[in-house]
Amino acid sequence: MKYNYIKTECRDHVYYLTLARPEKRNAFTPGMVDEIAQAIAEANESSNIALVVFQAEGPVFCAGMDLKTYQDPEQDIAHSRIGKADTSLGFVMESLNKPSLAIVRGPVIAGGFLFLLGCTYVLAEENVTFRLPEVDLGIFPFQVLPGLCRILPEKKAFQLCLDSEPFDMEKAMAYGVVDGLASDAEIQKIISSFSHTNVAMLESAMKAKRAIRTMETEDQYRYLLTRLEELKTMPDVKIRVNQTLKKS
Repeated sequence: MKYNYIKTECRDHVYYLTLARPEKRNAFTPGMVDEIAQAIAEANESSNIALVVFQAEGPVFCAGMDLKTYQDPEQDIAHSRIGKADTSLGFVMESLNKPSLAIVRGPVIAGGFLFLLGCTYVLAEENVTFRLPEVDLGIFPFQVLPGLCRILPEKKAFQLCLDSEPFDMEKAMAYGVVDGLASDAEIQKIISSFSHTNVAMLESAMKAKRAIRTMETEDQYRYLLTRLEELKTMPDVKIRVNQTLKKS
């Protein structure tokens, strides 16, 4: 499908989703969020996709929400083949059932954090900066807070939301927002690691990761044991186990 605000491509079990609104610093609109939701749904439905890669055109990875289009919907372009979901980007990213990698080559601002916080891996170039400027506008980055609370203590996450000053790669890695430098070698290392992975296992693991967040410890282990037993019955798993046993 051809989109207005993003580009997608699938090759070698990897689904590439590119933010393609560089003239607006890849700020997302409701229509763009709907397109991302559609693309993620397509990736979720494919048994051939093991990894989703998020990247962006232009000098800015994402400047967050396009406030003009949210205030004046007439400035947005709705895709003719996609219904209006009226949903948040954070929820859309949370719906992804595949491991994901964000390749960041430009500044990340405000709601742009939702892409990073929703990804399994985040690699960024050394000179990239990060900023949550919402409090300077008299608002609060509510959508970003849940993702930050998953990687930082609640107190630190809240403090970061109240600090509108930009921070660099060193702090981004210390916070856990970024995992490493976006060198060709590191990018290829992650992509290659999914070339022969059991896709069904990955999907099960992603769903389980979300499911156990609100469970008590005993319920977590009971639930995870059930998922493990389900995986062990899959033909691909049986073949791999048998092959390993023959080598031992």
